[in-house]
Amino acid sequence: MKITLNPNAKDDATRNALVAEGGFGKYYTDHMVVCEWNEKDGWGEPELKPYGPLSLDPATAVFHYGQEIFEGMKAYRQPDGSISLFRPDANAKRFANSAKRLALPEMPEALFLETVEALVKQDAGWVPDKVGESLYIRPFMIATEVGLGVRPTNKAAYILIATPAGAYFDPSKAVSVWISTEYVRAALGGTGEAKCGGNYAASLVAQKAAAQEGCDQVVWIDAIERKWVEEMGGMNLYFVKGKGADATVVTPKLTGTLLPGITRDSILSVAKDLGYKTEEVMLSIDDWRDGVASGEISEIFACGTAAVVSPVGVAKSSMGTWITGDGQPGVITMQIRNYLLAIQHGTTADTHSWTHKVC
Repeated sequence: MKITLNPNAKDDATRNALVAEGGFGKYYTDHMVVCEWNEKDGWGEPELKPYGPLSLDPATAVFHYGQEIFEGMKAYRQPDGSISLFRPDANAKRFANSAKRLALPEMPEALFLETVEALVKQDAGWVPDKVGESLYIRPFMIATEVGLGVRPTNKAAYILIATPAGAYFDPSKAVSVWISTEYVRAALGGTGEAKCGGNYAASLVAQKAAAQEGCDQVVWIDAIERKWVEEMGGMNLYFVKGKGADATVVTPKLTGTLLPGITRDSILSVAKDLGYKTEEVMLSIDDWRDGVASGEISEIFACGTAAVVSPVGVAKSSMGTWITGDGQPGVITMQIRNYLLAIQHGTTADTHSWTHKVC
């Protein structure tokens, strides 16, 4: 890997002050990684270089046809001061799958991991020390061919940036959600399983509608029958049925329209570790409403890389308003969140070999 260090890198005191501010996506580390691809020669040598603007022709394909994908992953400080990634191999695989769906070049897993490790090692000082905080890592790829023809690009750029991240949502407060019946996130055969910018751009109008209803997030239902629960915003959903040791932790099953979340997959294992039964099911809006009304559904939470686990307290829709339990974060929800964070931060045993030490 070619390395060009940033001559204007933040000094320790300045950097530490920025990291201590917390937030999400407010500040970025001193460096980034760029790797070019073209149809003739394949992937070039990646370069770690100073973080800075990109220079692109106005006719660059990504601006016109949205050929773009991205990932979200994190590096966590460990008790001994070292830094580990959480399931980076899963991010590498999903990145390749997204690329395939968007007709972009698939990046070899080893090359993907090399770039991530290089950036984390170089900018290790940007990784927060507090539990629940991390270095959020954003790999992305854009089509860089210049021209207005509608076709798969013959040039692409992979770019890797990182930002210190505090809590995305306040975990002590349950979020409220608006169940959208007007807009659809994805349909079978579409890009729902890919992590691409177009999915998120199309979701913003529904998110705006949720805000107008006084809600924090939007919940999507399926495109065909318009009754099956899919995702919350850009996060997967979980429902806790029952209470205590006999509870079952349930999530909508992957149908080809949902993003296969890495946190979602991890929680299926974490819940079992904690002694709970798990199920992947088709769960309808009626099931949600009736389950909350009867008390069968005792807790609800969303999960994703940025927020880890976010409790859901109130659901609003054109069919009414439903409050889960007392509307506050549930016991099992917080137990799962804390246990997963403990694995990520290295304060409990990683029996699944999920963490990957970088430096």
